[in-house]
Amino acid sequence: MKRREYLRLAGVASLWPLAARGQQQPVVGFLSAVSQNETAHLVAAFRRGLGETGLVEGKNVSIEYRFADGQYDRLPAQATAANAARVATASIPIVFIVGVDPVGAGLVASFNRPGGNATGITLVSGPLGQKRLELLREIVPKATNVVMLVNPLSPDAPPEIRDVQAAAQANGFKIMLLNASTSDELKSALATLSDRHSGALLVGADPFFMVRREQITALVAQQKIPAVYPFREFADAGGLMSYGTNIANAYRQSGIYAGRILKGAKPADLPVLNPISFELVVNLKTARTLGLEIPPALHARSDEVIE
Repeated sequence: MKRREYLRLAGVASLWPLAARGQQQPVVGFLSAVSQNETAHLVAAFRRGLGETGLVEGKNVSIEYRFADGQYDRLPAQATAANAARVATASIPIVFIVGVDPVGAGLVASFNRPGGNATGITLVSGPLGQKRLELLREIVPKATNVVMLVNPLSPDAPPEIRDVQAAAQANGFKIMLLNASTSDELKSALATLSDRHSGALLVGADPFFMVRREQITALVAQQKIPAVYPFREFADAGGLMSYGTNIANAYRQSGIYAGRILKGAKPADLPVLNPISFELVVNLKTARTLGLEIPPALHARSDEVIE
């Protein structure tokens, strides 16, 4: 299989190549850790990026989609057989979107010179846990106990937890971990927020939670607990506040990279991109429901305020 005959895009989590089916036009395999419905705006952003390089789905490029619905164990099954995957990843170009350090994870040799068959975009989601904690303290300055919702099955959870716990210790308050990796566990865990005497909630940056943002924000609203989330999609769903990378823009950039590679660029020569900015979104409607006053300074530096 020639390099330009097939290119695969990874979603937020894992890297698994798909098999080519002999199409005449280039094929992009789009594998996402989240669900199809929840990814619609991200797929659209990816297509926009491809379009900026002159590639249009159905016209001069084909896209095959696989979605894991936040269940990491589905990723291998939705790609090709394991042996074929290992062979494919040695030669097939890969464009990834990840929230972890791609160098530390062994995906690339360095940010500026990836050196292999993979490059992509980092969301820098986990390391922002400390900043989200600071934002919570601005809104709920008297909170001494903060609950952090994490997915124990996520490979991104341990470093995010370490960063948040270190920040909490430095500021003299406690972090209590709340584990959930299924919808039922989410419901049970979030129902205990009041019993834990928590002053606020920090939701970890994980595709599993992204898929279930409607469920999470609704359950948190029932508990009347102030919460900060990793991505703006949570604030759009009714969450109090979010701080993180604009994921849609990351997918657009991944589409541009995919298009450039299909036109001859080598992943080894395309630097891994970091976000150039982060967005703070505040939901004033939710704040009023919680009886919270958004500090003027926080309001002023918000990128968007949802009325």
